[in-house]
Amino acid sequence: MTEALTEDELAFLREMFDLARGGATEQLAAAVDAGIPVNLTNEAGDTLLILAAYHDHPDTVRALLERGADTARVDDRGQTALGAAVFRRSERAVADLLAAGADPALGARSALDIARFFDLPEMSALLDTQGVNGTT
Repeated sequence: MTEALTEDELAFLREMFDLARGGATEQLAAAVDAGIPVNLTNEAGDTLLILAAYHDHPDTVRALLERGADTARVDDRGQTALGAAVFRRSERAVADLLAAGADPALGARSALDIARFFDLPEMSALLDTQGVNGTT
């Protein structure tokens, strides 16, 4: 049996998600280096990486990837960090995620689906140039 977290512990963990949303790269990296799980997940299935990508913080995305963040995590809505980066049109984050092995076809709302649905030819081209869309 595991013990329930205290309100202070829960507040601290919520703060980690806020750091990811806000792009507080140095603070978040220090917290991960100190032992916060790099793949910490909130009640919606969002990881620190997904939140950093969705809020368009490519430096934070890179720092989390350097610390082993899992690019294959899918949130409760079927979205990945790569899909979030494509949606935000963040070329740097997309390139870093692809270099880290992110699968553009992963998830019910994959990066490929997002690029097509929102008519983002520049993102489709980036996925294509990385050799991941099956067309190169």
